[in-house]
Amino acid sequence: MKITKIILAASAALATITAIAQNSTNTPYSRLGYGILSDNVTSSQRGMGGVGYAMNSGRQINVMNPASYAAIDTLTFLFDMGGNLRQTWSTEPGTDGKNITGKDLSGGLDYITMQFPLGKYMGGSAGLLPYSQVGYSFGDVVGEDAGISSRQGSGGINLLYLGVAGRPYRGLTVGANISYMFGNILNDNYVTTAEGNQSLFERVLKVTDYKLDFGIQYSHRISPRHRITAGIVYSPGKSFHGHSYGVHYPINSSDNTVQPDTTGYTSLKGKFSMPETWGIGVNYELDDRLTAEADFTYQPWSKVRYQALEGYEAAEKFSDRWKINAGLQFTPRPRGNYLQRIQYRAGAFYTHDYLTVRGNNVREYGASIGFGLPTANSMMLRSVVNLSLEYRHRQASPRALIKEDCIMITLGINFNEMWFFQSKIH
Repeated sequence: MKITKIILAASAALATITAIAQNSTNTPYSRLGYGILSDNVTSSQRGMGGVGYAMNSGRQINVMNPASYAAIDTLTFLFDMGGNLRQTWSTEPGTDGKNITGKDLSGGLDYITMQFPLGKYMGGSAGLLPYSQVGYSFGDVVGEDAGISSRQGSGGINLLYLGVAGRPYRGLTVGANISYMFGNILNDNYVTTAEGNQSLFERVLKVTDYKLDFGIQYSHRISPRHRITAGIVYSPGKSFHGHSYGVHYPINSSDNTVQPDTTGYTSLKGKFSMPETWGIGVNYELDDRLTAEADFTYQPWSKVRYQALEGYEAAEKFSDRWKINAGLQFTPRPRGNYLQRIQYRAGAFYTHDYLTVRGNNVREYGASIGFGLPTANSMMLRSVVNLSLEYRHRQASPRALIKEDCIMITLGINFNEMWFFQSKIH
């Protein structure tokens, strides 16, 4: 029975790969580099500003630090999936001195994860997450009476991961994830001449690779009511595997014999890479009522390789990425009435992103609130519906360029079931 349940859950996870691969981002900034990066947070963590390096609750899945998997007990199976809906408002200066405004509604399935026990002091996790997302559409005038250029992009890179963690000593847990990275990033440039002829210049980046993440957490109970936890995560940098190429499609050329022309076909190895990642966090807990955490992330993107493609735009320069997150969660009475059992969350973050535009660095900040709504028969805060509302502001600095304001709603369902409980007949 145990094996059957695990197989069914795994089948459900694999069945959603196509749905998650659909990107839910629409911003011109995603045209740069590998797109907008994801931080692998669940809906409950979004409500707390995206923290997680030092979080190790056995009731919530935390992919940010694989060492947290060891917190699960031997009777529990966790299954968490979430999606989001976002409304984005953009503003950019026009050539006539007036601002150009726009708005866009996007969304989709975000992640799917599961966690299960592997022994008394070990736990495992598997799932599918986004690494980066690309989605944009905008146009430019090539020149006076010369034509129009419109740009579109889609795709992203996904992570199919498997992780394991153990507790070698009391209070100390260690863990690791190995992920299969896959996905396509398409950057299309449609050029329409003054005569009406149209061509498509498409750049394709295909990634098939692996990624490693290592984590460690140490918890110390200061007193029966107070506990503090520190967590560290490290992901080594590496060269990407896959290939990149460009294709020229003459869409409505008068010469119908012209075939698409493929140029610049090249392997990604040694020419495209990802940086190492360092993450550190500190978490404080008061009984089962209050949790507070602060995290810091650093990635030296200025050292990565991102080669120009023959006949296309020049190689891009990136900036080192760092991010600060802080959040808290409060439960009035874990065993009280329904309103007292709701988990109330709040958080904020600031990101100095890796993307640069004409020498301007892209920065983002935001704040969030969230609620963990236990199911009606969940007196012990087992299965929970997690809802978060997040505000984000993104713009380049020091020159503002395009300003974006986003409101995002994330809904996640965390199933907490005692699948491994053996009933006895007396």
